[in-house]
Amino acid sequence: MGNTSRKTGFFLVITGAALWGVGGTVAQKLFQQYGIDINWLVTTRLLIAGLLLLAVQYLMKDRSQIIGVWKEKRTGIQLIVFGLLGMLAVQYTYMASIRHGNAAVATLLQYLAPVMIIVYLVLRRQAVFRRVDLATVILALGGCSLLLTNGSLSSLSVPTPAVIWGVLSGMSLAFYTLYAIPLLARFDSLVIVGWAMVIGGVALSFIHPPWRIDLSGLNTEAFGYIAFVIIFGTMIAFWFYIESLQNLAPKETSLLGSLEPLAAVLTTVFWLGVPFGFYQWLGTASIIGMILLLALSKKQDSIKSE
Repeated sequence: MGNTSRKTGFFLVITGAALWGVGGTVAQKLFQQYGIDINWLVTTRLLIAGLLLLAVQYLMKDRSQIIGVWKEKRTGIQLIVFGLLGMLAVQYTYMASIRHGNAAVATLLQYLAPVMIIVYLVLRRQAVFRRVDLATVILALGGCSLLLTNGSLSSLSVPTPAVIWGVLSGMSLAFYTLYAIPLLARFDSLVIVGWAMVIGGVALSFIHPPWRIDLSGLNTEAFGYIAFVIIFGTMIAFWFYIESLQNLAPKETSLLGSLEPLAAVLTTVFWLGVPFGFYQWLGTASIIGMILLLALSKKQDSIKSE
């Protein structure tokens, strides 16, 4: 893997993760200040962002892939599974965790995914559990516990439903990251992500039709926030994240994506004014340490392989 490709991968995953984190904070503002319904927001953002990604593919890349991905029964089934158990699951569980807690907590819990991926790959004997993996697991779990408890082990500083939805979000992200690999080996990421969003949005529309909502009470600012969540916090964030898998290993992408909690924490604290304790900042530092450790270990691996 060339150095340029790896730099591109790093840029994509870091930018995507940051936008995802900020998008979560904006969604929190929509839930708390404007009373936006979670089902409507998830359905709408999936449908619109998905169609936009497919439109970009049609205008800028190989448009034949948009239909071509459905020509084989196997890939069609894989895409449906990815759309429902990957894309829709990640979107809904993440938003539900934000709705019951806040964006900082939701994004942190989602990044239990790297730990889940490491354990899964080791159990499947697709990877050897190294000392650096143990260190990254400890930093991830340590940072998680500090951010959730603020140093007090007797009680959580966030509601239980937010924790449950957040853990489910981590499981969904782990599945999302691993399951997309064979599809991306054959088709552009725009096609896979775009169709997955449309599939998830259509499926949720049967349960919660997005047109059955009154938006007349919203002001221009609220619509601006909704547009940001759909375009930057969904379309571009997911596209960049999944695109980075073509240049980085899935475990590497998931761990580097841990910048998302940092972006969510900073915007939640300094923009929304949510109080953050010393130990919660220490937990954030643990996540940053995990990212640096990953980058150093990968550099050593590349040297050994040359």
